[in-house]
Amino acid sequence: MEEEELRSELEGHHPAAYGWALHCCGRNPGDAEDVLQTAYVKILGGRARFNGGSSFRTWLFAVIRNTAADQQRSWWRRLLRESGWSAQQRGAPGDARLDAPADYVELENAMMQLSNRQREVLHLTFYQGMTVEEAAEVMSVSVGSARTHYERGKARLRSLLNGVLR
Repeated sequence: MEEEELRSELEGHHPAAYGWALHCCGRNPGDAEDVLQTAYVKILGGRARFNGGSSFRTWLFAVIRNTAADQQRSWWRRLLRESGWSAQQRGAPGDARLDAPADYVELENAMMQLSNRQREVLHLTFYQGMTVEEAAEVMSVSVGSARTHYERGKARLRSLLNGVLR
């Protein structure tokens, strides 16, 4: 894929890519912007190459997910090296935001109680409009595993929200 076509594809998927990066970064906008920029640099610099084995969007989301995981590992290594820091200083993912409607806060808190895989597959299917098969590819798991996480995540979310949301 030529650079101009690549840039066009990235621009077309940017809003959804940012939403996925935001999810991968525990809803921290600054971290999401860093991850997305790093992913774009990898792609435009040729360190991540689209080979056409999946849709461009699925491939892009996998690059973003892997970049976020790399940056989180790097952050934890740095945190462990520095004295005087605690995980609480960074802010816990899923902290309620004062400007969010109550129902959104309840949903976000319930989502944070799901396993990482369940959260990922539900985000990809509900917020990004992917199929379970596409989500499996982004998550680097089998389709059967993604379906299991999807079904269990929906059931757990339903039970957590039962009676909370009207």
